[in-house]
Amino acid sequence: MELKFSEEESESLWKEYAKKPTKAIRDRLVENYLPLVNVIAGRIAISLPPHIDRDDLISSGFFGLMDAVDRYDLKRQNKFETYAGVRIRGAILDYLRSKDWIPIAVRQKIRLYEQCVGDLEGKLGRSATDEEIAGAMGISVEELGKVVTEINVATVIPLDDYMRAETTTNAVPSPQETVEKRERQQMLAKAIERLPERERQVVALYYHEELTMKEISLVLGISEARVCQLHTKAIFRLRGYLAREKANLID
Repeated sequence: MELKFSEEESESLWKEYAKKPTKAIRDRLVENYLPLVNVIAGRIAISLPPHIDRDDLISSGFFGLMDAVDRYDLKRQNKFETYAGVRIRGAILDYLRSKDWIPIAVRQKIRLYEQCVGDLEGKLGRSATDEEIAGAMGISVEELGKVVTEINVATVIPLDDYMRAETTTNAVPSPQETVEKRERQQMLAKAIERLPERERQVVALYYHEELTMKEISLVLGISEARVCQLHTKAIFRLRGYLAREKANLID
């Protein structure tokens, strides 16, 4: 991603803005980081159905960027791109939630699939196989594959909520918040470790290396459709495991 200004110029702008936060400087900072909005919106759009307008995602992300510029604290010395990325992504996902874009039929399949995976893996204490999940749902393995492909577009929000654990504020976290964040990270790491190898690879490449589904397919030597399936399966395994762990903590 190429920004308009160099690192030195950007740093100079931030220092100037910290001393005197004028609209003119703010506009230059926003303009500088606009490519970040395009990258994040484009990455999210890949997993969405065609009727979702990418320009709407970019517009939502733009407001997230403006909010990030207003709230960023240069004294914290954390990288702005990381901080802004969380707010831009959050603004786009909030927009998608508000649109309620997932069809009812797909929601029903999501609930059935999630319940079956959660119940099975809770009983088995391990990852359930496709054959076991298909059996629990009363369908064939081939039909299961079609279901997983269909619900893939609905999984962009839930796993981002789990995987994007960065803080979205510049406030210094309290000791309790720090402990809770560490516990969430440990729980998530344990959940990821339990995933089948291929799903674990997809999660690592998509959320940590930030590769697209197409790039992951080239790295792993499998089709992009297969990558999407693995991504979806990983999401529901992680969600189920984390939900069970949270329930155990409450009990």
